[in-house]
Amino acid sequence: MTQVSERQIDAIIERHAALQARMATGDMAPADFVAASKEFAELEPVATAAREVVRLRGELTSLNEMLADPEMKAMAAEEIAAVEAALPAAEHDLALQLLPKDVADARAAMLEIRAGTGGDEAALFAGDLLRMYSRFADGQGWKVEIISANEAEMGGYKEVVASVSGQGVFARLKFESGVHR
Repeated sequence: MTQVSERQIDAIIERHAALQARMATGDMAPADFVAASKEFAELEPVATAAREVVRLRGELTSLNEMLADPEMKAMAAEEIAAVEAALPAAEHDLALQLLPKDVADARAAMLEIRAGTGGDEAALFAGDLLRMYSRFADGQGWKVEIISANEAEMGGYKEVVASVSGQGVFARLKFESGVHR
């Protein structure tokens, strides 16, 4: 895994702080404020991950300096092991945050569930599946709206189509495919 450079991390943190300061002034045009707040919201998780990497790297440097003190050597060595274990995960998280975003990730998604072969049992399963996705959506703060439904006689659905809207819906659901041929 490649390490994110200090220069790149500093640029992320500086841009985040600059956006925050610019929005705090209150003398921005409404359109500029909307654009800045959108960029700020998109940059927030990246800046948080960058600050965590900076914190861990700084802590590792301080602990390595403590190794010279005989009284602190044992404690520092123990802490170094913990920080060295956490640092790769933090750097990996930052690297993932820096990957380009799919422009479709912010869009809503259409959820289509069709009962397969199996008659009433398949329809009941399709109903359970819709409830499962609806509860998941509620937990994420998303809205589920049934567009069309063909209910089965014994309960459940032969076919149901729902719109799922909210922040990051498509990003989370785009790989949910149960098509088996």
